[in-house]
Amino acid sequence: MSPDPARTRRRRESRFGLDTVLVAERTINPPGEELDQQYRESRRAMTDHVDEPGHRHTAPDHASRAAGPIPVLRLGTARRADGTFHETFLNGLRTALHEIGFLQLTDYGATPGQIGELTAAAARFFALPLEQRLRLDNRRSPHFRGYTRLGHEITAGRADAREQIDFAPEQAPVPRELWDAPYRLLEGPNQWPDDTIPELRPLAGQWAGLLSTIGLELTRAIAVALALPEDHFDQYFAGAPHWFGKLIHYVGAAGGTDLQGVGPHTDWNFLTLLLQDDTGGLQARPAGAGRWIDVPPVGGALIVNIGEMLEVATHGYLVATPHRVLPCASGGTRDSIAFFWAPRLDACLDTVPLPHEYAEQAPGVSQSAHNVLHSRFGDNALKGWLRSHPEVAATHHADLLAQWHTTDGSS
Repeated sequence: MSPDPARTRRRRESRFGLDTVLVAERTINPPGEELDQQYRESRRAMTDHVDEPGHRHTAPDHASRAAGPIPVLRLGTARRADGTFHETFLNGLRTALHEIGFLQLTDYGATPGQIGELTAAAARFFALPLEQRLRLDNRRSPHFRGYTRLGHEITAGRADAREQIDFAPEQAPVPRELWDAPYRLLEGPNQWPDDTIPELRPLAGQWAGLLSTIGLELTRAIAVALALPEDHFDQYFAGAPHWFGKLIHYVGAAGGTDLQGVGPHTDWNFLTLLLQDDTGGLQARPAGAGRWIDVPPVGGALIVNIGEMLEVATHGYLVATPHRVLPCASGGTRDSIAFFWAPRLDACLDTVPLPHEYAEQAPGVSQSAHNVLHSRFGDNALKGWLRSHPEVAATHHADLLAQWHTTDGSS
């Protein structure tokens, strides 16, 4: 007997804690060239938020609670009626991203049922027989798009106990002879299971549209929090921001198997927005903490963390905090949806002029021989893909892989 779709959706919604998420009342379209127009329209949805029919928020409750040491902020009340940001929201945002590099975000504009429908569709894909999932095998994509088999993404030099679909803006591939830089290989088409789970493509596109809006709103809030003009970072995202997303399914291995969920790493984009289920296992290691701290599930919240590009731009005042995911228990699973907000591939982020009180707390960029940070996003992104997907790199870009090993000091 086939499962009841409504019951399946309710199970997924319960696992992602949607009884506590604050939602808005309108759908947000996928991003395109008119990103700024979409942003202006979509931000209005964030300020018209509801918990349930008949109940509407009026108080600017910007940080109503905390998840352990990880602050929880509400995006829907970030701005005043005149469109300017509340100082309390900016202070909470700046403190969280400077001291921890992580926060949790609620009230961000998801429509009723949006999360449940997307997570249920992703679950149906990961429940397909392996031979059907492999129709999207990322080893066939020179652009690192499609399905990654369990244990075939590498983090911190070891295999991760997860499988996933990687996707990004739908683009025509650039012929190699027309490249102005090697990172152009990252532009190309996605792979979707249109023959088996046709709803997954549009649902993921709608999610990417919503999170692009959120990413831009947070980018502008960060600018103001650093005493910069609100549109300071807009130039880097104008035209074709190269965000990318992951639909991720973690699988617990047999007892005694030496696997990691995801190894310790930093993200190489601008901002990461992560939706996790209620399993737990995500941990961060803030500078000065001396230990790993849990980033616990908060129903329906987005986890926000700093990427390397924003660390470069702020000379380390905002830090890309190392984080990891612990392996699931034997027989257990964990699901998450990651969205990596990022500028255009050709964008070079200059160091921003910080006020003196912030500048004296900026220790510089965390460079290492094994993780060189680049100011041009396309170079940083290409570094990440070559390192984490060596099979794809060796199949399609062996010359670039060899060059990267030489220039980045990797082995």
